[in-house]
Amino acid sequence: MERTIATLREQGIHSILAQFTDIHGVAKGKLVPLGNLQEWVDVGAGFAGPSIAGTGLGRFGPRSEYYGRVQPASLRVLPFMPGVAHAVCDGYAGGEPLETCSRQLLQQQLRRLNARGWTLWVGIEPEFFLLRRDEGGRWQVADGQDQLAKPSYDLKSIHRNRGFIDDMRRTLTELGFELQQIDHEDAMGQYEINYRFDHALSAADRYMLFKVTAHAVAEQHGMTFSCMPKPMASAPGSGLHFHLSITDAQGRAVFADPAGALGIGQLGHQFIAGLLHHADALCALCAPTVNSYKRLASSDSASGTTWSPVWKAYGDNNRTCVVRTVAGRLEWRLPDPSCNVYAAIAATLAAGLNGVDQAMPAPQACNEDLYMAQAQGCAMPPRLPRDLASAVDALCADKSLIAALGPAFCDEFLKLKRQEWDEFHASISEWEFQRYASLY
Repeated sequence: MERTIATLREQGIHSILAQFTDIHGVAKGKLVPLGNLQEWVDVGAGFAGPSIAGTGLGRFGPRSEYYGRVQPASLRVLPFMPGVAHAVCDGYAGGEPLETCSRQLLQQQLRRLNARGWTLWVGIEPEFFLLRRDEGGRWQVADGQDQLAKPSYDLKSIHRNRGFIDDMRRTLTELGFELQQIDHEDAMGQYEINYRFDHALSAADRYMLFKVTAHAVAEQHGMTFSCMPKPMASAPGSGLHFHLSITDAQGRAVFADPAGALGIGQLGHQFIAGLLHHADALCALCAPTVNSYKRLASSDSASGTTWSPVWKAYGDNNRTCVVRTVAGRLEWRLPDPSCNVYAAIAATLAAGLNGVDQAMPAPQACNEDLYMAQAQGCAMPPRLPRDLASAVDALCADKSLIAALGPAFCDEFLKLKRQEWDEFHASISEWEFQRYASLY
């Protein structure tokens, strides 16, 4: 540890940003001195447990303190915070791993997988909006000239926002991201930055670092990096698609089978069946906000295209399904960027493994555009939940998924999400004023 401290000091580092992720998927943390690194690794940086959403910790006693134990392999010098190195933390309380810590939750599921000699690889595709407030305090797209009818791949917007984009490219590269592409997405003010896949835990850690970085860089440019799933009613929302693949102890792809249907073998189809079987409950964890269900709707889009997964179906390179098979791997299209990425990956893995363990048969693959089929009045696959309350009810009723994830985390999550739904219903929207204030 002394060598690590000396190396960081040579780079001008004096503090560590000890960062953990709360139950909502929001990055939290504090600055601690570099010289005490051994303490932060062995004991952890201390936080008042009840001040953190979803810990379930009380206001007194040995389990009232949340300790974020620094993972030394995660230390990265932050280009946008001179003198500071970022570190990922695991949650502990009373000297034991905290059951309500989402990073611990994911590691628990990965241990189940590792016992089979398998490794989960995840490629995460972050979509996001760049927003700012107008003089009246209303949120709007940060780039007022970003108004094309079909905005996908708009080079003029990329040119106008090249300062933010290039700072993101430079900063992410310095942090060790292997960038693959940056593009303007299908809504005004919407972008996507793709980078190389990784082991599941590293992929989740990297996404949280991506968000910390994007928030900081956007603010430097007078903008807000937004993970709100659907900020504009008439435009597509943002997804956080997971590209999933599993390899065995010999490095062979478990899902892929060139001779299998859609290039997927029996285990892959069973994994898909597990995802579809638990999809309603998975909505609560993968699409966890009131606004998420504005994205998960078969509504019209100003661009004429929508990419939202609405139906519980899968198909070969079919972006109208919640599971898309491509190149021998699975794209899980349900998650959006408001999710807790650790919990979403953990729940996805638990559901898929349940499909494998129960040898669940997958339904027939979908080989049509489901939006066109709906418009033509065809029989449709079952829909995903239409609102957060329905998804929360589905998770509450899915006893096998709760048992796999552990009731401690699920109980805290369900309590907070029911509260969120109640608060939403207690609010009065602008739509209601416009519709009802002078009508009657």
